[in-house]
Amino acid sequence: MKGNKLSRAIAAALFAIMAASCSNKKNDNTVKVGILHSLTGAMAASELSVINAEMLAVDEINAAGGVLGKKIQVIQADGKSEPAAFAEQAKKLLTQDKAATIFGCWTSASRKAVKAVLEDPEIFGLLWYPLQYEGMEASPNIMYIGAAPNQQVVPSVEYCFEKFGRRMYLVGSDYVFPRTANKIIKAQLKNLGGVCLGESYAPLGAMNFKDIVQDIVEKKPDIIMNTVNGESNRAFFAHLRQAGITPREIPVMSFSVSEEEVAFIGADLAEGNLVAWNYLQTIPSFKNKNFVKRYQERYGKDKHIGDPMEAAYIAVYLWAQACEKAGTFDVETVRMAAKNLIFDAPEGLVKIDGENQHLQKQVRIGRINSNGLIDDIWESAGAVKPDPYLSTYAWAKGL
Repeated sequence: MKGNKLSRAIAAALFAIMAASCSNKKNDNTVKVGILHSLTGAMAASELSVINAEMLAVDEINAAGGVLGKKIQVIQADGKSEPAAFAEQAKKLLTQDKAATIFGCWTSASRKAVKAVLEDPEIFGLLWYPLQYEGMEASPNIMYIGAAPNQQVVPSVEYCFEKFGRRMYLVGSDYVFPRTANKIIKAQLKNLGGVCLGESYAPLGAMNFKDIVQDIVEKKPDIIMNTVNGESNRAFFAHLRQAGITPREIPVMSFSVSEEEVAFIGADLAEGNLVAWNYLQTIPSFKNKNFVKRYQERYGKDKHIGDPMEAAYIAVYLWAQACEKAGTFDVETVRMAAKNLIFDAPEGLVKIDGENQHLQKQVRIGRINSNGLIDDIWESAGAVKPDPYLSTYAWAKGL
């Protein structure tokens, strides 16, 4: 009799535990997402502001009711400006923390390290990548929210060739994006009848550009094409100015200097030089002015907003929209639902291309002004279809 009572008591206790567990699952009203950027190291100066933009989007979505009735819970990880750390943290976010997706990375080296994790069949995760990049890639596990090369590099070379001349000098940080972008530029220059006078690289985080700048002084190019990344840009522009090079003599066209980078380079050093992006803070639309207002109300009236920040912001909204369309957080279902989604972004209407998971978006070239903002001086007629492999350009065959 006592044994039966004990058995019933144990059974009741087990039932209570199971019921509580089911109740907790049923009442779990959050969905986890990973935000993976460099909080430390050479890239932190650029990536911290991207985190701010992602958090703004998360909080706005949560305030509006969340995604599929669940509030977004952010798990933040530090890639430490090192590809290996990015890969390690991505694996942790997806396997241990059970994040539904990841927003993050900046450099192509970090993206490629994370890509290997995402494509592991036992993991199969999805990254929303906010940066312009060198192309030559289209992973089913990545949504490319920044520009493909035909939405930044290619139109910039055409513009500079027409406006400044055929003699270009290439300088960049020593990793995947700058080297591949410069390979594209050299092929395009050859097709246009231009010439590359020099091609120099410095380690990511480098602060000494004296030898590179001296080579530029000696070769006197018509324009400098700059793919230096992160805090190294401050040293590069400072060395140019010390050598007496101003935009009047030799302008610089930069592919990784947005309003946020101008803020730490210093407008006095960067003013008059050129950049190529899809988003500029000075876009006069009501949608963009509202976005800038909300960001500055949260982070400070003196804060500037650059293209990677806006792309990171809209990435969160696009993911939420894809989840709502899919009716689930399942990676593959969300990925398929994201194809051809249209979003009214601060930069204008964007669309996730169903063929390659890049955005269709407008191209803009701007000039840095004395306030550290960027004035729009040229833009494409409309949204440009992404062509990550440059398959529509005969001169790019074999790249």
